[in-house]
Amino acid sequence: MLNKKVGIILDDDFGSKHIPPYPKPSFISFEHPNRINCILNHLERIGLFKDKRVVKVKPKEIDEAILELAHSKYHIKAIKKISNLGGGLLDEEVFVTDDTFDLAKKAVGGAIEAIEGVVKNSYTQSFALIRPPGHHAYREKSSGLCIFNNIANSILYLRKKLSYNDKIAIIDIDDHFGDGLAQYFYHDPSVLYFSLHEFDFTEGDLGMVDELGIDEGIGKNINFPVPEGIINEDFYYCLDLLEPILNEFQPALIIVAAGFDMYYADPIGNCLLTSSAYNHFAAKILRIAEELCEGRISFVLEGGYNVIGLPYCVEAVFKALLNEKYEAPIFEKDALLLCESNIEDLKKIKKMLTKLLSPYWEHI
Repeated sequence: MLNKKVGIILDDDFGSKHIPPYPKPSFISFEHPNRINCILNHLERIGLFKDKRVVKVKPKEIDEAILELAHSKYHIKAIKKISNLGGGLLDEEVFVTDDTFDLAKKAVGGAIEAIEGVVKNSYTQSFALIRPPGHHAYREKSSGLCIFNNIANSILYLRKKLSYNDKIAIIDIDDHFGDGLAQYFYHDPSVLYFSLHEFDFTEGDLGMVDELGIDEGIGKNINFPVPEGIINEDFYYCLDLLEPILNEFQPALIIVAAGFDMYYADPIGNCLLTSSAYNHFAAKILRIAEELCEGRISFVLEGGYNVIGLPYCVEAVFKALLNEKYEAPIFEKDALLLCESNIEDLKKIKKMLTKLLSPYWEHI
């Protein structure tokens, strides 16, 4: 693509604030500023920022009224109050520090900047390297390390502030189901939500194949739950379902909820992907986006907590967006030689999902 520009939304605060109050191995300890620092150090080391096609961008400055597009005043005031009191735990999976409110608001601004910039053609693609993550946050509640819902807030900003009413596809590849994000658009036929996530099939949970949306939005919420231990080839098999759906939906914009916690060494995921899987995914989505929506894709960082592998996963995405060859780190080469495919289980899940979706899609 001529005049390609990839916007990277950055801010030093993401690498210094909202520090978890408990040390490892506490679950919440992994949502740490080092997630951002390790990525930026690596991208600097490989010379990415010297590429003239890459543009550094600051998050959009927003006020609390923008947060109210996605969240109740009560929820916003509650986070602000706890931050002003010095912090605390909202539940076992959400921590708040004295600077959490400001950083979480900045994360929303970062996602808005990334997505608005693509819509306005400031850059062809973008990647918001922000934290805390957002896809578990509900209108009235923080959840799963997430304070505010960065992507939902960004879409509602487009709709209500910019009068942007074109179709939007969200592809969520975080290891965990984006329960908060799905609920925002569960009734909305103009927003496709496709989530590929690890699922515990031994007990009930949200994110199963039969959660298709409601009212006019039925068929536009698509969950592809997978068992723990999927490898790269399994991931690629699951993604094959996505292309005909996107071709039929015809989005004007694709947003990727870019979680990297399906990585094989992630401390809070149980899948076995390597960084090459994310390169394959990004290249596939870029090709589809160039055919459907002039390449308009915005990646927004969600999970991913292994500070050794995470930088390579992010590099893998950028290499795909820049149409450059990606070389996976040598330590990944033989890491998963003995791991077996889950393809037979995935075929059963895909068959079930296709049957459920067939009344709403002609070409799956």
